[in-house]
Amino acid sequence: MPKATWIRLLALVLPALVVGVGSGLLLYGVTALAEWLERLIWPSFEWWRILLVLTLAGTVTGLLIWRFPGHAGPDPATEDLVAPPMPAWVVPGVLLAAVVTLSCGVSLGPENPITAANVALAFAAGRRLLPTVEKDVWMGLGASATIGALFGSPIAAALILSELPLGRPGTPLWDRLFAPLLAASAGALTTISLAGQTLHMKVPGYPGFRLADLVSGSVIAVVGTGLGLLAVYAFPYVHAAFHRMPHPVLMVTAGGLILGGLGVVGGEVSMFKGLAQAGELIRGHHATATVILVLLVKLVALTVAAACGFRGGRIFPAVFMGIALGVAANALVPEVSLALAVTTGVLGFVLAITQHGWLSLFASIAIVGEMALLPVVCVTILPAWLLVTGKKEMVVPGHMPGMP
Repeated sequence: MPKATWIRLLALVLPALVVGVGSGLLLYGVTALAEWLERLIWPSFEWWRILLVLTLAGTVTGLLIWRFPGHAGPDPATEDLVAPPMPAWVVPGVLLAAVVTLSCGVSLGPENPITAANVALAFAAGRRLLPTVEKDVWMGLGASATIGALFGSPIAAALILSELPLGRPGTPLWDRLFAPLLAASAGALTTISLAGQTLHMKVPGYPGFRLADLVSGSVIAVVGTGLGLLAVYAFPYVHAAFHRMPHPVLMVTAGGLILGGLGVVGGEVSMFKGLAQAGELIRGHHATATVILVLLVKLVALTVAAACGFRGGRIFPAVFMGIALGVAANALVPEVSLALAVTTGVLGFVLAITQHGWLSLFASIAIVGEMALLPVVCVTILPAWLLVTGKKEMVVPGHMPGMP
């Protein structure tokens, strides 16, 4: 390695650590505030409270989009998880809107707004303090630090960034990932130290490979992918329908009202980002018919919430739906182990919603934590990928919503 290269990489160690820890702290702070508000807002889940809170959440979010500086950031429906940095002064509105989403039961996760906020802050601070460092470096540090903090592992960040054209052309992959991987590790360790949270769910261990697992796992993954693609194809039409409304407050309030109705049908387990609720499904607290109903309600709720203007991400709800599919598949065909069913269910849904192959593989294995399943999911992802490849992404052409 040329001397200039290792000096350049070494110079990024401290910035990467600062961005990683800062990103983890911001995620923890927003999540803790949202959880505190959630306990205040939701002492119980009567039908009228579900309808009222989600409708009011839409009104508050619409007001933030309409009147708050920066319109609470870009519409997440127009962006992938890692997007170009927005101005730092937009961050407060983005975080306020994210807290509303997370605390009020909207079927979205924190990933898009938190990633956007951390990328914006890392980019603004980095360009001011170290202007000679390339712009892509700060974007990569902010994104990887947040992804590491969100998923409790730097591996997810490395896998996602390996698919993105960040860094100098021709730079070796590990040179490009050196600082982002450090930032992701710092973000993940910060989150784990403060909250002890990872994606891992307590699922009975995988009993061991059988040839039939390749067939059953592939079927579950394809079903998850197919259901996810229904949301992907409906998404632009639902988004267009909401954005034909003449005012952002009316638009998001209408979305909140619909989510309230869906919450009444599906109950509390169909609301929020879904990780805590997924644990209820795995523990067998619901009948199979209820699990299938919740899955369908969540699919519609994700599409509506992401299309109508709420600020949140689509990955965590996709994980929830994959777990629900796996629980239902295991209940219908007990010969299919729960570990295999959940893993391949998550694989199919995350693949359809994100179209990130590496992220889908990571998320599916991280949920169950069974490395013995890795060779199986590397096979079962192939028919699911054939279904996804060439299809539309769950993203619509961008614009900044603001004044009517």
